[in-house]
Amino acid sequence: MKVTISKLHSYKNNKKITMITAYDALFAKMFDENVDTILVGDSLNMSFYGESDTVSATLEQMIYHTKAVCNGAKNAYIIADMPFGYYQTPQQALESATKIFKETKADAVKLEGGIEKAETIKLLSDNAIAVVAHIGLMPQFSRSEGGYKVKGKDENSRKKLLEDAKAVEKAGAVLLVVEGVKEDVAKEITESINIPVIGIGAGRYTDGQVLVWSDMLGFFDEFKPKFVRRYLNGAEIVRKSVQNYVDDVQNGEFPKEAEIY
Repeated sequence: MKVTISKLHSYKNNKKITMITAYDALFAKMFDENVDTILVGDSLNMSFYGESDTVSATLEQMIYHTKAVCNGAKNAYIIADMPFGYYQTPQQALESATKIFKETKADAVKLEGGIEKAETIKLLSDNAIAVVAHIGLMPQFSRSEGGYKVKGKDENSRKKLLEDAKAVEKAGAVLLVVEGVKEDVAKEITESINIPVIGIGAGRYTDGQVLVWSDMLGFFDEFKPKFVRRYLNGAEIVRKSVQNYVDDVQNGEFPKEAEIY
């Protein structure tokens, strides 16, 4: 059965929400059997395209991959990331989000920013576009901030995060992603608003968790963030399997009689 925003809201304080990224129909179909939500994250710019950050992702790329994910996942709530540079003003954001909604079957778009994006969130919400807000460590800000930095370490940061959370909820955000935030602050945020809070590197007390699939399944093994738990050594398994294939071809073990027309 299709997961709706109403169902996700009913999970607040009742059931933990599970979210994972996906970028194509193949993996989306596999994940769809288990998770509540799938995020077509601009993280694909790093894990799929090999770039050093998310900033150069384009709207066309996000639409392409969101279409693919929607083709594979029939039940999960699908969220498409708004890429950097495509929502700098409320009107530009409306144009970009409208294009995503018209060309894909996404249920919502996600954008980074707190109080400063409240006007944008309200405009999108008023035009029938569901918005997932994202505060805390925001990857699209990594260049301007000189890297990926944990938030909520001091009182000013804590206060700003709480103000951001309340502002995006008031503006109409349907969900909130909180990334790279001290656990006690993420807990306070979760308890201070009525919409579900999805954490990534934000501790145990949020309403749900999200991980990038290639991190969680061990396909990206160059670096493992502290908050990632690997549930599979994917890269090792693939390398070994490919080597077995190469060995079988070179030794004449593949194909065998059963594999010949």
